Amino acid sequence: MGRILVGTCNWADHAAFYPRGVKPAERISYYANYFPIVEVDASFYRLMPPHNFELWAERTPDDFVFNVKAYRTLTRHGERYEAGKRHEADALELDPTDEDFRLFKESIQPLKAAGKLRAVHFQFPPWFTATDRNRQYLEVVREYFPDDLLAVEFRHKSWLAGEELDRTMEKLRELDAAYTAVDQPQLGSGSVPPVAEVTTPRLSVVRFHGRNYRSWYKKDARTSAERFDYLYSKDELAEWVPTIERLAHAANEVHVLMNNNRGNYAVVNARDVQLLLGQQPKLPDIEPSEGPPRAPKQGRLPLEA
Repeated sequence: MGRILVGTCNWADHAAFYPRGVKPAERISYYANYFPIVEVDASFYRLMPPHNFELWAERTPDDFVFNVKAYRTLTRHGERYEAGKRHEADALELDPTDEDFRLFKESIQPLKAAGKLRAVHFQFPPWFTATDRNRQYLEVVREYFPDDLLAVEFRHKSWLAGEELDRTMEKLRELDAAYTAVDQPQLGSGSVPPVAEVTTPRLSVVRFHGRNYRSWYKKDARTSAERFDYLYSKDELAEWVPTIERLAHAANEVHVLMNNNRGNYAVVNARDVQLLLGQQPKLPDIEPSEGPPRAPKQGRLPLEA
């Protein structure tokens, strides 16, 4: 059975988790006392200087690992991510340049050199649909990262609809890239069902975005915490335990990452998952920082094999 590493997507958003006196620069060290993995989310929004990754590697234990979210041009968000213009007809304008790839790879090199880069996470936008052109782009990504472990997350259900599901999984197996399963509100084309498949024996990833369907498509959210404002119950998380264990029987490593980053919700639920998996959390039992979730529970998701 493969190792199961449980953590959160970023560490800076969980301000309520850190005791007074812990400075922002010290948070990664404090976080790493309790969890073995974290996803770097800030790298999506801007190209981080290599020195940042060097410092994070120095401030974490030898066996601590990072997944790094690819810079937004590499996932074909581009400038239109800011403008909100998401039409497939404009796809050519979303293509990254060689320089985009080069600068991102240079930025994460210190983490790779330290042996702490586990995966580069490509989270594609809802307008990245299952077309021949986009399938070819996945091949381009692999060409730019020939030696790296890649994790791929889709946000349009066309990739998993009907016969397209097998085609998608076969493409990822061909590219030796890890499919990323997600738990999220089931609303419209911008949500994908909670399919869980192992497409490379090296890694499987599960990310939890919460089930706050009222804010999933919220356009006037001031922060991402409003969109991911959801505290999972232990029963909801327990639904995933058999699936996570099944993935661990087929992959050398499984990453379970909480992205419900309101208050300390992600940290609380990461600890819950550790307990449910029979792990011994290093973090003492803590209470949610902001009370119950503001949205009503969506109910049990139809977990698929």
